[in-house]
Amino acid sequence: MTEQYVLAIDQGTTSSRAIVFKHNGTIHSSGQLEHDQIFPRAGWVEHNPEQIWNNVREAVGLALTRGNLTHEDIAAVGITNQRETAVVWDRNTGKPVYNAIVWQDTRTQKIVDELGGEEGADKYKAIVGLPLATYFSGPKVKWILDNVDGAREAAERGDLMFGNTDSWVLWNMTGGTEGGVHITDVTNASRTMLMNIDSLTWNEDIAKDMGIPLSMLPEIRSSSEVYGTGRARGMVPGVPIAGILGDQQAATFGQACFEKGTAKNTYGTGNFMLLNTGTEPVHSKNGLLTTVCYKIGDAPQVYALEGSIAVTGSLIQWMRDNLGMFEEAKDVEYYASKVDDNGGAYFVPAFSGLFAPYWRPDARGALVGLTRFVNKNHIARAALEATAFQTREVLDAMNADSGVDLTELKVDGGMVANELLMQFQADILDVDVVRPQVAETTALGAAYAAGIAVGFWNGEQDVIDNWAEDKRWSSTMETSERDRQYRLWKKAVSKTLDWVDEDVV
Repeated sequence: MTEQYVLAIDQGTTSSRAIVFKHNGTIHSSGQLEHDQIFPRAGWVEHNPEQIWNNVREAVGLALTRGNLTHEDIAAVGITNQRETAVVWDRNTGKPVYNAIVWQDTRTQKIVDELGGEEGADKYKAIVGLPLATYFSGPKVKWILDNVDGAREAAERGDLMFGNTDSWVLWNMTGGTEGGVHITDVTNASRTMLMNIDSLTWNEDIAKDMGIPLSMLPEIRSSSEVYGTGRARGMVPGVPIAGILGDQQAATFGQACFEKGTAKNTYGTGNFMLLNTGTEPVHSKNGLLTTVCYKIGDAPQVYALEGSIAVTGSLIQWMRDNLGMFEEAKDVEYYASKVDDNGGAYFVPAFSGLFAPYWRPDARGALVGLTRFVNKNHIARAALEATAFQTREVLDAMNADSGVDLTELKVDGGMVANELLMQFQADILDVDVVRPQVAETTALGAAYAAGIAVGFWNGEQDVIDNWAEDKRWSSTMETSERDRQYRLWKKAVSKTLDWVDEDVV
């Protein structure tokens, strides 16, 4: 028998990737295509679901071709995805009724406020583990049904389907209008505001409050089981599709954070820190989310506390694309390294309000502490430091909720290649920051979930055995300097609050 591989599809916020993994967890080949970022007006962020699906197919074809493989070499396919990004499509035609509304989008603020009423943002938190916020999928679906001509009537007839992008990709890969399966996993379902965090079932009352027919919702399944097999249109005919994890949960899985109290932080478009809390959900008192971490087949679900930061890597992209400060995102490290500190400048990138631990939709971005001394290099450094400061705020909340201080932080995602940032992160946290040898832990986690389902890997122990450390950073900063910089950061954050009035978008 020839060597077998597992294929992971990583449908992310800025691109769709397909990565083929070997049994030892290393990358054999990959393909990647970016999709358009659509900004119809301030605060609105959309993607074209059909472009995403076409890019997924092409990325799979690229990965197989570059690896000199065919579908017969693939033992299983896993899917990981940008969570909370909502797609609504017609089950008869396979066509989306509107663009996907992205997790960063803030257009549903009025819907969120109306749903909360006198009870406010915590109205459903005990049931779903989440505060009412524009971040999550449910209000986005309500917006589509309320604002797209004919959508609500079609939904009431049972003609419309909803899913995060995992469900959209899976449905198309398994046949689309010709028998495609409409399924999501527990991790994605836990990001909709529609799933009971304890029973892992759809909550009829909340769906009714949002005006979402239950017929639209995908079936909730575990993160690791065979959901269906690929069809020719998905480039992997006959191959079992056997793993789904939302991107941050997939990274937690790929980082082998299986023990209660272990944590990882992913540095991508935004930052997302997850702490494994075991088989019982922990309800945060410090601005964190309660979410499902993973569920392997029939085994009990594992929960996590999550700190979600809206803008980290996307701040660097904004500086590149909107301000033209450099040609490539990685160039920010070069400019930031030309100065010893931020020159007194602090950059709070509250472009979509502030997520954890504040949950303040009224905040907007601010660059403060400017003097004539500050130059382009200081601003580049302040932008990088913003990621580390926001992570410190989340870690403080996590320590308070868990009652145990983390001693090291596993990191992954595109920004971990930035060594200046990683050293500053260790400095401002005063804990070791550890990067794995395979930094593509999101795709790897989805691959592991799928491979475990078909027996390619023998459970979590194989994941642990494959994980290997690449580099470790330890703090070199004096305590007094750490405290001073963090105090000024908190002061900078205070300047961003209460910006949005009724007449300010």
